Amino acid sequence: MSAVVKNVEVRFEPLTLAQLDAVLRVEQQAYAHPWGRRNFEDSLSAGYQIQLLLAEDTVLGYFVAMQGVEEVHLLNLTVAPDYQRQGWAQLLLEALSLWARGQGAEWIWLEVRMGNRRAIQVYEAHGFQRVGQRKNYYPSAHGQREDALVMSLRLRVAGSL
Repeated sequence: MSAVVKNVEVRFEPLTLAQLDAVLRVEQQAYAHPWGRRNFEDSLSAGYQIQLLLAEDTVLGYFVAMQGVEEVHLLNLTVAPDYQRQGWAQLLLEALSLWARGQGAEWIWLEVRMGNRRAIQVYEAHGFQRVGQRKNYYPSAHGQREDALVMSLRLRVAGSL
């Protein structure tokens, strides 16, 4: 079942502990190997950028990003299953790109499961390039491991605005 958001204002908000249970429900619905509470708590403690995309009190999606030197590493980008294929991932990526530029980043880096073709298409549509592969990076079914595709997005040329 898919839900469409119409005539409702959407907004971005930083994740708070009060919203964590709602985020965990989305995470568990979206992935066979979801992040756990500790992953999000550790990300909050570390000061990572965690932005929720909300329609009223409904979590449409979120991203978790870690700032480095002149780069940002996207750790998690999720759209709630009921709201996928509606353009929310592109909006999340645009918000991430704007935030990263504001931090002085020149690059955004990420890993994505090799088998997640839909996510790869979304990232490529946003301008990300395939730059490498990490063997056995993700847990998979039956104790197996899955390779990750490494992708990057150049935000700006050094020295330019």
